[in-house]
Amino acid sequence: MLSKEDSRRLAQLERQLRRDDPDFCARMGGGNFSVRTPRPPLALFFLAAAIAAVAIVLGAAGWWIAAVIVAVWGVGTAIAAGYRLHKFRGR
Repeated sequence: MLSKEDSRRLAQLERQLRRDDPDFCARMGGGNFSVRTPRPPLALFFLAAAIAAVAIVLGAAGWWIAAVIVAVWGVGTAIAAGYRLHKFRGR
């Protein structure tokens, strides 16, 4: 019989192994679980580029306040895309 601490540590090791090598766990345990494969945030980069293009068009049209608001929105989207890309590459 395992102690409470040993059971907790074993569960932690199982979770880590499932995260690190799901194929091995599926072969050994006969489990039918799937781990989602991460994808780079390409859609956010395309969205940030489109928002930047809209900001440039608004600036060229003379709508400076709208251009600044859209540009800030585009920078926020680009920062979110960069953060998600950093998390993606860290895996």
